[in-house]
Order: sequence, then structure tokens, then C-alpha cells
Amino acid sequence: LQGVSTASVDAPPKELSKETKACVACHQKHNPGIVQQWGDSKHYGASVGCYECHAADKSDVDAFIHEPKKVGEDKPISIIVSPKDCSNCHEKEVKEYTESHHAQGGRILGSMDNLLAEVVEGNTAFKTEATSGESAAVVNGCWQCHGTEVKVLKNEKGEVTGLDPATWPNTGIGRLNPDGSRGSCTACHSRHNFSVALSRQPENCGKCHMGPDHPQYEIYIESKHGIAFRANVDKMNLDNPKWIAGEDYDAAPTCATCHMSATKEQGVTHDVGLRISWTNRPPISVRPEISDAKMGLPGAEVKWDERRDNMKDVCSACHSEAFIDGFYVQYDGLVNLYNTKFAIPGLALYKAAKPLFKRQAKFANEIDFVWFEIWHHEGRRARHGASMQGPDWTHWHGTYEVGKHFYTEYVPLLEELIEANIHSKDAEKQKTAENLKAMLDQVLNDEFVVNKETGEKSTGHLWFIGKMSDEEKAARKEEIDAFKNRYQSVK
Repeated sequence: LQGVSTASVDAPPKELSKETKACVACHQKHNPGIVQQWGDSKHYGASVGCYECHAADKSDVDAFIHEPKKVGEDKPISIIVSPKDCSNCHEKEVKEYTESHHAQGGRILGSMDNLLAEVVEGNTAFKTEATSGESAAVVNGCWQCHGTEVKVLKNEKGEVTGLDPATWPNTGIGRLNPDGSRGSCTACHSRHNFSVALSRQPENCGKCHMGPDHPQYEIYIESKHGIAFRANVDKMNLDNPKWIAGEDYDAAPTCATCHMSATKEQGVTHDVGLRISWTNRPPISVRPEISDAKMGLPGAEVKWDERRDNMKDVCSACHSEAFIDGFYVQYDGLVNLYNTKFAIPGLALYKAAKPLFKRQAKFANEIDFVWFEIWHHEGRRARHGASMQGPDWTHWHGTYEVGKHFYTEYVPLLEELIEANIHSKDAEKQKTAENLKAMLDQVLNDEFVVNKETGEKSTGHLWFIGKMSDEEKAARKEEIDAFKNRYQSVK
């Protein structure tokens, strides 16, 4: 993990420094909005100004002398105020943030998502002084949420002349800063006001947590929580320093309420994963401690049930124990349905079929996109929808799309691969096609084992091949007849 500096400030300054006064005098003329925002902030009230945040050490990679006649010949600053800088005063918050998944957002640089934006959607025509060629789709898309490595520009003398425009401006949540720290506090605490009310608004999270693959913001808007928030936003007390659910507000929760903010039993946390009991980002949902272990994060020691208890504590400000427990039974049911019926067998089939693909480059085949969207878009929407009580996202945008594309696109593409290779003169391809056929038959006949320890099998596919049992057919008919009788009797 990155290092975090120990808090070096015991108390705020008694008055504005002369360096900050010099900064303000100039920026008031040229960038008055910045000064006004800062003037409305708690930083201003505590005499924490431009220089206190932007001051740099001469040895810093991005340090440079700015306006020496006004600020001083020996007063280097840096453009970027990194989490390491913020930790001079906010040590606890930065430590929690550093140990969270947010700070690891820059790992997307080597992922399939980035490959799409770099290669499939993009090219290398966007060139800058510090880059040999980047995809403009990556620079303007992926990096702005996930972060990138900010590159410092220097002249022949080794003096800093600025930051490369391909990598700056950038407030990506996992930004790789010149000082070695990860992340951007201003991703959530927008400069230069750093308003706590703004950071608690659901729209603040919606900059990144929206869209076809992770529509948390849209799901929230649909949910009872989001409806209550919009109707009662004037009762939310968003700028209250304490802001404990059930005490300082009770009209509705926001994203911050559930994932970060204080309760009667818990303090504020900047590790947004410590109340999440499923990680729904990968093709197959896993417990969060598994994901943390892969990233080398301390959260590997915090088990999912402890995290769930943390979230239940938040819920208890407004809901009864029976209500909360019932919600989690429903949520777990959806995740387990997705995992066992589609994700585990679907991923196994994809891996088994891969040697038969016409082109071996990622996303060079139709089946690459079909499987990717099943888990990365539709499967995530179903899981996230259930986690936040957004029924339309869970069903019509989620499980319906998963089922539709699994049966009408994914399975037919697998069958085409089997038919094209099962009689191949290439013995290896023939064997691969035979194995794939056997696996697909197992899946569709509800015989594919998804848990070797328990022997649990993937179920729910028999209808597709006309093998639904008589018992299930009878149960379906009974349910349909009861439905018709119930509503036909209403005049």
C-alpha cells in the first residue's frame, strides 16, 4: 500500500499566512470564482489557505516556483493537492480512503474496460508532450472516473513547466499522483469550497456510479430512498457537522448515509466497502474480503458478515430488524440466482469455448461482446438493483436482459462453435468442441456442478430444451389458473 504521511498539523493557523494573502490578491483578479469558493469554506474560517494546501518541498517531483516576487523565491508549490497533502490535517480520513477500493480505481488501466476504450473504441492519435499516443476515449472517459498517472513536464534544466494535458486535469478516484499517493479527495469534496453538504448529495456519487454497467445513481432515484430524498431534501440537514441518521435527519438516506456516514454506533468512514457484503463488480459475485485480499487491502481481515452488521446498523435508524433481515434474504436470493444459473456456468462455457474463437484477440468476436455485456452490464444491473431496492433495474434492465441474451445469443453462438468444429480434422479443435458440447448439455439439463464442495448444480434451464418436469408444469398451471380466477371474479 501507498504510504500516508503522519498528521503534521496540531492546530490550524491563527491567521492567514502572508503567502496565502499574496495568492488571494492575484487570484482575486484573475480567478475570482476560486477565491469566492474558498471564502465560503471552512478552510477559510480556519485560516487554511492556498499556500497551506499547495505548499511543496523542493525535492517534490512536481514542485515549482510560482510568482517568486509575490510569494517568495524559496516557496515552491505544486498544482496537485494529493491525499498525502490532505493527510497533514486529515490523517484518519486519508488512511481509511487509502485502504479502500476507491483508492485502487486506477487499476482499470490494465483491465478489459480500458482495453475497450484504448483499442476497440480508440486509437493512438492523441499525442502530447509526455505521451507517445493515447486514445481520446480513455482520456475523456475511463481516466476521469478511475484516475490516471499524472505526468509532470520539465524543461532541459529539469525545471517543472506544468502537467501533461493528457493526464491533467483529472480528479479520478484512484489517480496516481506524482508524490506516490493514490486518489483524489476532490473527487468527492469539490474544490475550493469542499462543502460537506455537496459531498453528501447523491448526485456527487452519480458522476461515476451511473450508466449501463453500474447505474447506482439511477437505481437510487427509482428506489423509495431516492423518492423520499427528492421530496424532503429541505429536511435533510445536509450541512450539519454531526449528521447522524435518526438524530440529525430522518427523511431519507443518501449514498453517504449508507456507505460512509456516522450512526449512533459507528463513526464516519472513508472506506466505502466496510458496509458491503457482496462484491458485484466481477462476473461472479464474491464476498468483499476475497476481493480485498486480491488487492492486498487490510479489508481482507474484515469478513462479509461483519460488514453486513455495519450496514444493518445504518438501516436500523429507520427500519425494524424483521424488515432488514427480510431485505437481505431477498438480496442474497437474487445474487445466488444470478451466480448459479448464469454466471458460474456462463464463465465456464466461455473459457471452454475460447480456443475455438475465430480470432483470439479480446473483443474480436461477437461472443466476446455478448458474454461481456451479460455479466458486465446486465448482470451488474440486476445485482445492483437488488442491493438498492430498484425493482425495474433488477428485472427489466437486469435479469430479463441476462436471460434474453443468454438463451437467444450466447447459447446459439456456443452451438455454432460446436457445430463448426466437432468434425474438424484438427484433433485438438474436435476434442475442444466435444468437451464444450458436453458442458453445454450439462448446463441446459441442470446437471452442471457450480459448487464442488456441496455438489450444488445450476438449475432453471430445462424449460429451454422442453424438459420442464410435470410437477413444475402443474405448479405453473395452478398459479396461472389462480391468477385468472382472482382477477376474472372482479367486476
